[in-house]
Amino acid sequence: MSAVVVLDYGSGNLRSAERALAAAGADVRVTDDLSAAAAADGLVVPGVGAYAACMAGIEALGAGPVIAERVAAGRPVLGICVGMQVLFEYGEEHGVVTKGLGLLPGGVTRLAATRLPHMGWNTVRASGTSVLFAGLSERSRFYFVHSYAVGDAAALAAAGATVTTAHHDVDFVAAVERGPLSAAQFHPEKSADTGAALLRNWLATLPSGG
Repeated sequence: MSAVVVLDYGSGNLRSAERALAAAGADVRVTDDLSAAAAADGLVVPGVGAYAACMAGIEALGAGPVIAERVAAGRPVLGICVGMQVLFEYGEEHGVVTKGLGLLPGGVTRLAATRLPHMGWNTVRASGTSVLFAGLSERSRFYFVHSYAVGDAAALAAAGATVTTAHHDVDFVAAVERGPLSAAQFHPEKSADTGAALLRNWLATLPSGG
């Protein structure tokens, strides 16, 4: 059973993520202990709300270097919702640009959609090489709640990432996989059986194999 830490930096749907990961087969712990975050088989970075607030929480905890060091060492990290967004170079909200962790190229901007937030179930278009979506039907639906997203899937693909997209008036990045780093704009912990299957796929990539 894989040891997974859900990082508690003051933001995120922590208990739902904890329950979903436990149901998927992980030995999961919610903590702000950076030593535990560094040592775990897998680290989950959650996030809800404003980009700037999430980055402030990460910086106050001093978690940025731990996340970066895990990725550099090839140790799995999964970002969820704003926890995905902060992995990029920046986020722009209400005309304010906040620096992100810079582990993935590009930035997070407001969706050019008529209805915001984008809230509810949506299908995604996954690459055939995706590990996260392996075995999932093209009709699989995931639960989204967001008004901001990464729009430049081509730049991510050019940087060697496996990119999954979704559509809400415009295309946007729904998930990304590059080396040990995986991230989802949607909430797998709120996505019923399809979310559980995705979490099991991620757990299977951990050193102890899920």
